[in-house]
Amino acid sequence: MVDFRLRDRDAIVTREGIIFRVYGYAHPPNAFICDPEYAPSSLYQSTDPRAYRDKARRSFYKFYVDQGLQFVAQNYPQHMIWHEPLGQKLVGVHQENIKETRQPGRVLDTLLQRKHEDSLLEALGSLLDLLLERTNLSSTDFGVFGSLLHGFYHPDFSDLDFIIYGNDQLKHLTETLGILYQEGDSPLQNEFASLESVKDKRWRFVNYSLKEYLWHQKRKRIYGLYSHSQSGRKIKAEFEPVRSWNEIQNEYTPAGKILRKGWAKLLARVKDSSDGAFMPSVYQIEPVKTLKGEGVNDLRRIVSFVEEFRLQAERDELVIVEGNLEQVLMPKESFQQVTLTYGARYYEQTLKVAR
Repeated sequence: MVDFRLRDRDAIVTREGIIFRVYGYAHPPNAFICDPEYAPSSLYQSTDPRAYRDKARRSFYKFYVDQGLQFVAQNYPQHMIWHEPLGQKLVGVHQENIKETRQPGRVLDTLLQRKHEDSLLEALGSLLDLLLERTNLSSTDFGVFGSLLHGFYHPDFSDLDFIIYGNDQLKHLTETLGILYQEGDSPLQNEFASLESVKDKRWRFVNYSLKEYLWHQKRKRIYGLYSHSQSGRKIKAEFEPVRSWNEIQNEYTPAGKILRKGWAKLLARVKDSSDGAFMPSVYQIEPVKTLKGEGVNDLRRIVSFVEEFRLQAERDELVIVEGNLEQVLMPKESFQQVTLTYGARYYEQTLKVAR
């Protein structure tokens, strides 16, 4: 029986074999807004050397940026869902088209039971043990995503992709990671401690430099390098924030409307960043100065669907934001927001601390 109780980063496998990631927490009835992540080679092939995955004699290819959205929109109209507030169709999966779901916490439990099978699973278990020893967290506060979730991983090359569930749990984890990064004998280091971490990175954002990216990523503390003695390598370890069940409300409001008003660039002060870790990342703001664009009025928040801009700013910081200006019409109120998301001007968007 398929479990339809899903949240951000849970996985859906459709009847065609396409693997989707549930995206965020706002979904129409009986459907889930999703991001396509992988497709079997019988349906899609990529020339990108990073994209190939192999599982039990079956090969898959990973989508990057908006490749998956375009692939699904052009070839699988059954996986397009009407979004009432936006007045347009978005990529997603109706419940009737779900063949299987994969939940990160359950898969982590299974992998931990197999932790002596290979070096990556052993590293997964030993790093988790370290974190549990240094915190009051439990294994149920974690999950896995990416190649570990889907069984694509390679023991000698894959990363350790963790999920951390809950806002309080995230704060406790990042405090502990910050301490571990400072300890001289710690096997865990901050991945973005030096320029070496970004020297080969493909970079296309035009208003957000690689140096600025490095500074922001370092202070987020959710990206580490784990020195694993058994395998003799440093393994990237990532901890992606997801809301715990008691923090989730379906934020889909069919009675509301979201209207595009143009493009804006602003200097703003962050009033509340408590939702900045999740998808979408939401920052309540107070505008300070309009740098580009017209018609800015009663602007209250930044809503970002861009992975690079999670945990990007903290309360009381001044930020520069550039993206789509939108009018939000609710039954009892109206206000504006700047939204950062996929689109024609994707790499012109930015959200960064004004330094």
